[in-house]
Amino acid sequence: MVFCSCRTTKQNYNQKRAETTLDSIYKYYSVEKTPLLRETYPFDDKHTVTYLAGENKVKPNPYSYLWPYSGSLSAVSVLCESAQVKKYDELLEKRVLSGLKKYDDIRRSPDAYASYINTAPKSDRFYDDNIWIGIDFTDLYLHTKKTDYLNKAKSIWKFIESGTDDKLGGGIYWVEQKKGSKHTCSNAPAIVYAIKLFEATNDSAYLYTGKKLYQWTKKNLQDPEDYLYYDNVRINGSIDKKKYSYNSGQMLQAAALLYKHTQKDIYLKDAQNIAKSCYNYFFKEFKPSEKESFRLLIKGDVWFSNIMFRGFIELYHIDNNKEYINAFQKNLDYAWLYMRAENGLFNSDWSGMNKDNSKWLLTQFAMVEMYARISNIK
Repeated sequence: MVFCSCRTTKQNYNQKRAETTLDSIYKYYSVEKTPLLRETYPFDDKHTVTYLAGENKVKPNPYSYLWPYSGSLSAVSVLCESAQVKKYDELLEKRVLSGLKKYDDIRRSPDAYASYINTAPKSDRFYDDNIWIGIDFTDLYLHTKKTDYLNKAKSIWKFIESGTDDKLGGGIYWVEQKKGSKHTCSNAPAIVYAIKLFEATNDSAYLYTGKKLYQWTKKNLQDPEDYLYYDNVRINGSIDKKKYSYNSGQMLQAAALLYKHTQKDIYLKDAQNIAKSCYNYFFKEFKPSEKESFRLLIKGDVWFSNIMFRGFIELYHIDNNKEYINAFQKNLDYAWLYMRAENGLFNSDWSGMNKDNSKWLLTQFAMVEMYARISNIK
């Protein structure tokens, strides 16, 4: 890979790490004669899936579910922007989007992506899964101005709108088939999605919806003590108070985007409060042997940390405070040396102390995305 002379050394090595990790993913997770991917490496057809809504969680599935596969869209989309070389545009069109079509469900209306491939029996359709994909298509349009991407983003948005009603005063459900709760993971990124669609179309209806969802999520799911966000509110009004980094991270990004487009200080204050609490809650002081201590991301879902990182980046573009970006860089530097296995795949423990016997596909795409995103930061 030849890098542009204008890139700094730090940008170069982050970009190279993203590309090297992507190569490892396609080496170990690919399925012959199909653009689809395995869920785990080594492949385990009895892999226990814990993120579905009450489905049989152990199935002999030869392919990944939609959520892990969608990580390829996020990662390769960012590489298209950061690397600016034709091969990633070709990979996106010929492999990533070709594989994504295998999950497209046109048997139900509105059209949307199902949680498993469309040649299998019908599977649940998750609003959050589709929101992540819609964000990626919107970002692709903003980067390339290709109308096909914008049309797809608008189409997915119609499905998201179908997941709303007046129960609990508004908000978006988590899954189409089991409407028992409304989650931060289906509302916070929907705000980001709506605002990005506003950027892409200049249609103020999207901005209005983003503001409305922001107020609903803040009212119903924020912990007033530390500004972080709970997981979900059930239809009976009870709240699941677990806190995940991606939920608060998306509200951080949403607040930063709302400030960008409204210049209202309340949104900037919200973003900075959430960022500070995320840094205190999802990082811990860590002292490697014979090295300087630093703030280490706590062990958890690596993709969640990646989504939180998007929020920190959005805030940095506004307030130019690089403290949190520098913290992620230290984590990513350490991860390359101690979290990465000999085959180039990553474990899930940022300290490097615990190794995973089975490495999840989405963890790997999260690492690609983070290295690619941080290579873009000046």
